[in-house]
Amino acid sequence: MHRMHQGSALHQNQLEQPLLIVVVDTEEEFDWTAPPDRNETGVSHMQHVHLTHDICVEYGLSPCYVVDYPIASKPDAYQILQDFKNKSQCEIGAHLHPWVTPPMIEELSVANMYPGNLPEDIEYKKLASLVSKIQENFSDAPTSYKAGRYGFGPHTLKTIEKLGFTVDLSYCPPINHSADGGPDYSRCNSNLFRFDNSHILGIPITGAFTGMLGKQAPSIFELSQKFEAVKLPGILSRLNILDRLILSPEGYTSDEHIKLTNFLYNQGQRVFTWSFHSPTVVPGHTEYVQSKQDQHVYLDKFKRFFDFFFNTLNGRAATPAQIYKMMEK
Repeated sequence: MHRMHQGSALHQNQLEQPLLIVVVDTEEEFDWTAPPDRNETGVSHMQHVHLTHDICVEYGLSPCYVVDYPIASKPDAYQILQDFKNKSQCEIGAHLHPWVTPPMIEELSVANMYPGNLPEDIEYKKLASLVSKIQENFSDAPTSYKAGRYGFGPHTLKTIEKLGFTVDLSYCPPINHSADGGPDYSRCNSNLFRFDNSHILGIPITGAFTGMLGKQAPSIFELSQKFEAVKLPGILSRLNILDRLILSPEGYTSDEHIKLTNFLYNQGQRVFTWSFHSPTVVPGHTEYVQSKQDQHVYLDKFKRFFDFFFNTLNGRAATPAQIYKMMEK
């Protein structure tokens, strides 16, 4: 387990309006609960990715599709994104799923699904292979990186610097992934930051412990999980003492999206990330959408949150590359 450290926090006071970016983990269909399988590389859901894309475009948002190797290498998948890109409706970033990315030389294990756990040379070779495939099929090298399973590791910064990235989207506050070998983001926040001694800009997913506990929240939340049988996490949430929320349509309600955004906005945060996984749009691919009714509710969450963000909060749309340029200034 490695507890993640954030570099220098960046002041967002110069941003008058809150900004919203959309990051889509664009990946193959696989069983999230099973051990890694190199043969699970289906991308059939990409025929339906327009369902979420069209909503984003309607609100003036250009999603950043962070694509992994199956997506970047299969015409059925990448041609759809090429079309969006040619219309200036998206950015293309990189998303490393090591178990389906050549060279296939690492031991298959759950811990090695987190790319940051790989030896430095293997992490580099795999990401270089993905970058090359993206450049081949999208004409440009990606500048935004998001580690598969949020697996940023001790060598990742050096690797992405070498490969020409300028933005990292891997940090996942306030989740602790250490149970199966991943990083612990429970004490990180979702503000922009600059990695120490680096030009790389960190844009975490938007997540936080909300409520009144402050710095004690991670420890109390961990303790509350041990009393899940008596519904202690739910009781703490209803009393507004403690809640762990992520700005995602997967597993969180519209009310929770607004609660989280207001909480962070009042603390001074001005850049927000709406994130989700591409296969979720088709019923049966992830736990979040299992039926047509689930799909309807899922898509409705996009509209409800975007209505709130752009109308009530007076926000505006941005992309990772645009935010990097703003922060450079």
